[in-house]
Amino acid sequence: MILTLALDAMGGDAGPEMVVKGADLALRQAKDLRLRYLFFGDDSSIEAELKKYPSLHKISDIIHSETIITNQTKPAIALRSGRKSNMGMAIDAVAKGEANAVISAGNTGAYMALSKILLKTIDGIDRPAIPAILPTIKGKTVVLDLGANIDCTPENLVQFALMGEAFARQLLDIERPSVGLLNIGSEELKGNATVQAAAQLLKEFPDLNFQGFVEGDDITSGKTDVVVTDGFSGNIALKSIEGAAKLIGHFLKDSLNGSFRGKLGYIVAKPAFRQLQTKSDPRLYNGAVFLGLKGIAVKSHGGTDFVGFANAIGVAISMIQHNFIKDIEERLSILTSKEERLPISTLTMEI
Repeated sequence: MILTLALDAMGGDAGPEMVVKGADLALRQAKDLRLRYLFFGDDSSIEAELKKYPSLHKISDIIHSETIITNQTKPAIALRSGRKSNMGMAIDAVAKGEANAVISAGNTGAYMALSKILLKTIDGIDRPAIPAILPTIKGKTVVLDLGANIDCTPENLVQFALMGEAFARQLLDIERPSVGLLNIGSEELKGNATVQAAAQLLKEFPDLNFQGFVEGDDITSGKTDVVVTDGFSGNIALKSIEGAAKLIGHFLKDSLNGSFRGKLGYIVAKPAFRQLQTKSDPRLYNGAVFLGLKGIAVKSHGGTDFVGFANAIGVAISMIQHNFIKDIEERLSILTSKEERLPISTLTMEI
């Protein structure tokens, strides 16, 4: 079986150079898998990069686009361009069945808006969500939403929980993932009306391993396998964690370079530092899926390098291999059937 991947070649800070180099790395990492790439964007720029990688060039096709979506393009303008832009054409390839998944490091707002219109949402899901797999003391945890939905209703948060549970079960291979709802405290009386209502709804699902409220520091401690929140809080939490990691790295580097003993200690502990660097390398956790769509769309960080983009491609491949869309549809069908669906459908709030 050949897996066909649609790549937005113009997305990200480095554009075609990073995307093509990342695709080549992913091809080498795929080993026995048979891959085919469709690159969307400016054909001359893409061709210039593809020439550097003969093996990649043989399995790739370039689809030219006159309209290019940049990081400054507003979602409304991106929607007007529709299928004519680099990003829209890449997404549409999945919608038409010409590709198994689409990967882009481009404008998140435009990517989400176009994906929702062209791929459409799974029955029972109102809004797609962006999850990420983050390292924790205990292993890994799934956090969502990370920025796709700034304002959420209780119903949205419940849907995120169901999708996150299915995502963790498939990609983290956890039979019954635990789910927590991010709040300012773990006590039942804490939080605003939205999280309070969402918590009550989640308690209605006996098949869901809901553990109640979790706090910000519970994310990295690995208290639950899935942490659910709105996109506003989730994005702040993610970037706070990234900032804390950079701060610790900065302090550690200063301490090790500050004295002869520090430098000597670094030489002795060099293998341990390499292991720490590997575990905390954000590039290895790059690649967030738009959960809730009828097609696989993976969002790469715009500032990543080719290693991070290759990892985003790897996430897409894993989603295809796990037949994730079908699995999440079945899971949602089970969890929202009969009486269990009533609490959600009867509590629809306007934003």
